[in-house]
Amino acid sequence: MGSYDVSDESPERRFRTLFISDVHLGARGSQADLLLDFLRYHDADTIYLVGDIVDGWALKSSWHWPQSHNDLVQKLLRKARKGAKIIYIPGNHDEFLRNYYGTHFGGIDVVENTVHTGVDGKRYLVIHGDIFDLVVQNARWLAHLGDKAYDFAIQMNRLVNFFRRLFGVPYWSLSQWAKQKVKNAVNYIGAFEQALAAEARRHEADGVICGHIHYAVIRDEAGIRYMNCGDWVESCTALVEHDDGHFEIITWADHLQKPAQVPQVAAKAA
Repeated sequence: MGSYDVSDESPERRFRTLFISDVHLGARGSQADLLLDFLRYHDADTIYLVGDIVDGWALKSSWHWPQSHNDLVQKLLRKARKGAKIIYIPGNHDEFLRNYYGTHFGGIDVVENTVHTGVDGKRYLVIHGDIFDLVVQNARWLAHLGDKAYDFAIQMNRLVNFFRRLFGVPYWSLSQWAKQKVKNAVNYIGAFEQALAAEARRHEADGVICGHIHYAVIRDEAGIRYMNCGDWVESCTALVEHDDGHFEIITWADHLQKPAQVPQVAAKAA
């Protein structure tokens, strides 16, 4: 889709709050162009960047920063200048920003985690979630290996779907299929959700909003509302809070300039 003009425009939909995670700017699999397109048509009073927005791991191994990545950064800074409150919660891939907790740059606040209060007064812990990933915390070499394997799967997925489009067959996610079929992956996702729900309970919150595993979902977990933003590598999803207080997962795929609700997307132990 190439680089977009980031000049002024009037978004078609405005939300109370927008949650975005796992964009992985700097990684070749990042679909920054689609997120930039999404932000041209959607706006919010408050925007949470829920970790792994920049992929420091990928940039260390091979520098990749096309114009669309720069345009996306400029778009977010422009929204901040126009009055949007933007809060950045670093993840494991952009952990270099964890040295800057409490700082404010370009209208963006960097924090370790925070609590978002909904319209109805309910409190939601907002956190990336990697600190509850035992692989990331205790076997970083394995996490890096898994990251490389996921990148390979994304490239294969794009090749498969290139031919599917030629024959008019709908989009199909290789990683989504694999994660839903592999028992260990299903167990990993379930354990992650339970751990985040327990952390929300420890903070005396009513729910938790996170990212990290690239699995967008809204569900209740033992009395706690668990919400995951998904990602902008494969599934292109965002979590939004409407003015009436209800939450929704929106996807922005297939180069369509209109949102559609999706129940689930692919997973990744990032």
